[in-house]
Amino acid sequence: MTQNRSISALCMLLFLWSPVLAQRSGDDAGACAGCGICGGSVVVMVLIPIVILALNIALLVWVARDAKARGMDSAVLWMALVLFTGFIGLIIYVLSRPQGNTVRCQSCGNNRLQASAKCPHCGNV
Repeated sequence: MTQNRSISALCMLLFLWSPVLAQRSGDDAGACAGCGICGGSVVVMVLIPIVILALNIALLVWVARDAKARGMDSAVLWMALVLFTGFIGLIIYVLSRPQGNTVRCQSCGNNRLQASAKCPHCGNV
């Protein structure tokens, strides 16, 4: 992930400096083209990371809620695995979690595994 950030920073630096370099060489058309490239890419370079960050946060929240609903004690560890490994960590989590349907607990209203003897949230049967 650090490598992607450094590549993005380098691309942004090149896009931001291209109009300046073109203007110094006396190429007005190149300066205008550089500004056009810069304007479009800044929007992309800002929106894409925001969307990726929002998806990662939503994924981490889902993993935490699902792990807790299935009675797993290590929800934080699963979140860390998914955070640091991304899609591969999600696949590992989905394949290794307890299988079964989740139902709403009668007492507390939280989700729990249908096959579990008691609710992991409130402890009632």
